[in-house]
Amino acid sequence: MYEAVHAHPDGESTASRLALTAERHGYAGVVVRADDADPDYETLREAANVDVADGVEIVAPDPQHASGAVGNARPKHEVVIVAGGTDGLNRFAVEQARVDVLARPFEGTRDDDGTDGIGGDGDVNHVLAKAARDNDVRIEVNLAPVLRDRGGGRVRHLDKLRRLKRLLDHYDAPYVVSANAESHLQVRAPRELAALGEEIGLGAEWTRDGLTEWERLVEHNRTRLSESFITPGVERGRYEEDD
Repeated sequence: MYEAVHAHPDGESTASRLALTAERHGYAGVVVRADDADPDYETLREAANVDVADGVEIVAPDPQHASGAVGNARPKHEVVIVAGGTDGLNRFAVEQARVDVLARPFEGTRDDDGTDGIGGDGDVNHVLAKAARDNDVRIEVNLAPVLRDRGGGRVRHLDKLRRLKRLLDHYDAPYVVSANAESHLQVRAPRELAALGEEIGLGAEWTRDGLTEWERLVEHNRTRLSESFITPGVERGRYEEDD
């Protein structure tokens, strides 16, 4: 199972510290979701004893700005994530086969002072769930507000997560699960997130599947980025000759 984390300067902790913490918590790897962070991934993998995937999370004010960023990021990164939070950004992300993950479809982003930034009023409906399935775009099930928010906001987020699960299951749409850690102190072990998922009605196994999906995504994209890959089912290579 993998977790996707926000590394400094987008988060509070370095990619190295996040990877080491993930290893102690029992993860096989992490996806570094960052725009400005650019660690030495090979050195980091060896030092942390876990896989570290090169991800980018695109934060844009509207689909027009996001489109150009996705085009630039796709050839360079193993995982391309688009932060949603508005209906326009959510729809853009799930309709783009170049996008791997629609992140935070309900919450959007936050400014440095903790107030709402981009987004925060988005939703996921049956149209978006079907588009995500058809374009193989994973929708993020973000557990961060459950872990770190309080009061009415937390209750509303729980309701949205349960409704999102029903949509994902009904339309067989792909998804990932994350605690959206912005610090090594916010990383939670897979067993903790599975227990939380069971408690809030998502199911422990369903939650673990969402953590494992990050790993499957990384492996799939590394194959696509390899020099031997041409199209699905077609790769460059040496062929045996018939006698």
